[in-house]
Amino acid sequence: MPDGAQRKRDGADPPGLRDARDTGDTRETDAQETDAQESDPPETDAQRRRRRAQFLRELHEAKALRDRVQPRRVKAARMRQAMRMRTFRW
Repeated sequence: MPDGAQRKRDGADPPGLRDARDTGDTRETDAQETDAQESDPPETDAQRRRRRAQFLRELHEAKALRDRVQPRRVKAARMRQAMRMRTFRW
């Protein structure tokens, strides 16, 4: 089943996506997002680092989950890496 058909059936579109698609005018949505970004105070280094650390944790968790549910892909990647290391010349 195509991804779009699945979302339509489940009604699982994010609110912003559904509104922008229904109205057919994304320029207004983009302008609102830009206004919201300009009115926010600048992000501190600590906040940026915290957000980045959270993103990296979630990315690592997603990769680990993918490795667990697709063991054949992981094994093939390991074999390719081993082949690269065997053919590498110093």
